[in-house]
Order: sequence, then structure tokens, then C-alpha cells
Amino acid sequence: MLWQDLERFGRLLYPLQDFERMHRALSRWGSPSSVDFPAVNVWLSGDTAVITTELPGVDPKAIDISVVGKTLTLRGSREPEILKEDESYHRRERWHGQFTKTIELPFSIDAGKVEAGFSGGILHMNLPRAEADKPRKISVKSV
Repeated sequence: MLWQDLERFGRLLYPLQDFERMHRALSRWGSPSSVDFPAVNVWLSGDTAVITTELPGVDPKAIDISVVGKTLTLRGSREPEILKEDESYHRRERWHGQFTKTIELPFSIDAGKVEAGFSGGILHMNLPRAEADKPRKISVKSV
């Protein structure tokens, strides 16, 4: 009885919890949520942010990368597999359609120096820190 009362009390504190749980479950069936696809790894190497993401089955020409300040946005699409007239799916789990992923980086990016490569379904990006965003050494003059 006590656990049921605590569960009801928790729902009063956070009423959208059940809705969010259902939304996550349903998003697995349809198009992926922006949190799920594509999965990315981000790390810093000196004054450069390095990002890798898996985009199997995506045509590199269908990938759009844009940078504004500290924000990187990836857009693209994956085309569905075309079945022959006498074929039908037994199981269909691979997603197809459009995706968008926005990543906030720890510093402003020099968009003119961004490098991106695509090989084996992996997108690899080097995003150098903008010169204006780099720390500057300030010399102190004696008066």
C-alpha cells in the first residue's frame, strides 16, 4: 500500500512522466527522435572539436552540415529499400527518412576551416575553435 501511495504522489510532482515514457516508446517505431539518431561522439583535441557519427546507408550527398557560433546542425536523409514486386517484408526495423541533430559545442567554431569526411558509413568532422574565441594572454605593464 505504501509503494502505491508513493507512486501516486510521484505522479503529482511530475505529471508528464507517463506521457514522456509513451513518447519514447512510440518514437522507436516511427522516425527516430533527434536524441536517438544519429548517435554522435564528441571530444576535444587541443583547439579542435572532433565529431564522429554513424550514418549507414546515407548518401554523403544527402548530408547537410551547418555551423553557427557554437552550434553544429546535421541534416540528412536515408532512402528506403525498394522491394521487387514479388517481395514483402518479414521484419522491418531499419529506419528511413529525414533526420536532424543539433549539438551545442563548448566554444565557437571557425566555420571556414571545418573539415568533414565520410568513409564506411562514418562521418568524421574536425571543427576548429574560432580565433576570436581562443584565450588571449594579457601582458601587465608596470605604471
